[in-house]
Amino acid sequence: MTPKILLVEDDQTLGFLLKEYLQMRDFEVTWAQNGADGLRRFNQEAFNLCVLDIMMPAIDGFTLAELIRNRNTEVPIIFLTAKSLTEDVIKGFKIGADDYIKKPVSEEELVARIQAVFRRSKISEVEESEALFEIGKYHFDSKNQQLTVDGNTRQLTEREAELLKMLCQNKGTLVSRKYVLQKLWGKTDYFTRKSMDVFISRLRKYLAADDSIKIMNVHGSGFVLSDN
Repeated sequence: MTPKILLVEDDQTLGFLLKEYLQMRDFEVTWAQNGADGLRRFNQEAFNLCVLDIMMPAIDGFTLAELIRNRNTEVPIIFLTAKSLTEDVIKGFKIGADDYIKKPVSEEELVARIQAVFRRSKISEVEESEALFEIGKYHFDSKNQQLTVDGNTRQLTEREAELLKMLCQNKGTLVSRKYVLQKLWGKTDYFTRKSMDVFISRLRKYLAADDSIKIMNVHGSGFVLSDN
């Protein structure tokens, strides 16, 4: 899918050059020449990223970014501006900007910044998707440390959630006892091994509503989570 970019820039020459260059680099670009037109375009279409000048007629870039954020908290925003005071940069990031590029800017730098923002967004999407697991009848949200079955939600402790996530990420395969101890407890002595056994027992109890779910102990090696 071709990424759609909203470019809001009142300088006719710069706006035209940036639009042409971004299109040459396989982006779909909508160019608005003032803040009011930019807001109208944003409200009419779905965009993957916004590039906003700050000093514009009708609605300035800061105000436009705030209006965009009120409607969509996720779409990446890059400010493109001649304003270089530290307080302006800080204000931009406080509004929710993902990047702040000072003019004059080369087209190559702008493309590199856009691609970097898209890479960070994809990483966030992957991390979000990797936080959710289905275990038999259970839904496990590791980010919020919640285990849900039949409409009932149990709030896990941080370590319970980390241990269950590790088992889920390796479902059906052996998770080394030593690896888990080093990762979650930072040591492998007798007391931490006993502590881990307590946590495994807790998880078994939490998952007891589904008989297909098992956390099997492979003696001397580790544990295997299965749900079939």
